[in-house]
Amino acid sequence: MLRFVLHTILLLLVMAPVSVIAQESVDTVSNLPGIEIETSVDKAEIYVGDLLNYSVVITYDSTYELIPPPLGANLGAFDVKDYQTDLMSRLPDGRLRSTNNFVLSTFTTGDYVIPPIPAMFNLPDSSRKMLLSEGVPIKVLSLLAESGDSLDVYPLKDPFEFKRDYTMYYLWGGAGLLALIAVALWLWARYRRRQDVSEPVDRRPPWEIAFERLAFLQEKNLPAQAEFKAYYIELTEIARFYLGRMYQSNVLDMTTEEFLSDFTTRELPTNLFEAMSGFLRHADLVKFAKMTPELQRVESDLTFVHDLVAAVRAEFDRRNAEAQTGVVRSESVAGGGA
Repeated sequence: MLRFVLHTILLLLVMAPVSVIAQESVDTVSNLPGIEIETSVDKAEIYVGDLLNYSVVITYDSTYELIPPPLGANLGAFDVKDYQTDLMSRLPDGRLRSTNNFVLSTFTTGDYVIPPIPAMFNLPDSSRKMLLSEGVPIKVLSLLAESGDSLDVYPLKDPFEFKRDYTMYYLWGGAGLLALIAVALWLWARYRRRQDVSEPVDRRPPWEIAFERLAFLQEKNLPAQAEFKAYYIELTEIARFYLGRMYQSNVLDMTTEEFLSDFTTRELPTNLFEAMSGFLRHADLVKFAKMTPELQRVESDLTFVHDLVAAVRAEFDRRNAEAQTGVVRSESVAGGGA
């Protein structure tokens, strides 16, 4: 019964990141012709702190389009220590194989299950189907239990009960709470009266705002304080804000997959889309899967966002120059005809 409850809870956690996708017409099926999803681990029992190699291999027909599953955010109680995702290869029979390898660890004992991984496919008839992999049970053992030390807890003595009258505490506490509520309401009303209805809008070019925010982020030196999650949240927000302003798209509230899908149809500088996709997926692992990145990667990601801002600005300047040249030529032709 307990294992059934755990499986149910873990399945709900797995389905949470794909809630946006579930709003579309997606059927969950038990199998599809030509598709195999294999999950494996190098050992079924580990001790706390041990490294566990977890692999998800998706083999599918080339007529299907695989939408990469949100692997990094759905690994249960395990932390991601290292990963290699979406390693593509082609089999002799023409099918494609996507291999995703993770190195996991945990510091809590008990019986766990690595949750099922959802994999969604676009079929040739434009429909979408989703398959779930098998959950992988893992037993995490305690080093203390193996060392022979006794885990017995000595019985406690009966507590000594002090009889106290709490009436005055309740009265003074209630009075203080009412006073705090009254002050809070007064401050809120005063703030609302003074607040300007129209919020100020920064009219500077988007690249000036982005470069300034990158400089402030670098001055905070969050990686030196091991604040990697806060660092990548702000870094990805700068990149999303800048691209949204440049391409006039509201992308701040989009998921990574929605963001990448929106920019597949936009004209970006050469090779920028692939690099941006890798950067955002790595940032998701740091933000949601508690992965600790290397400092060299942290610095290179900051440089990448800086170069992204410069490259997109240069592309826009080139297009504006070409457009102005075309206008001048049109006016020259019209003037010559007159």
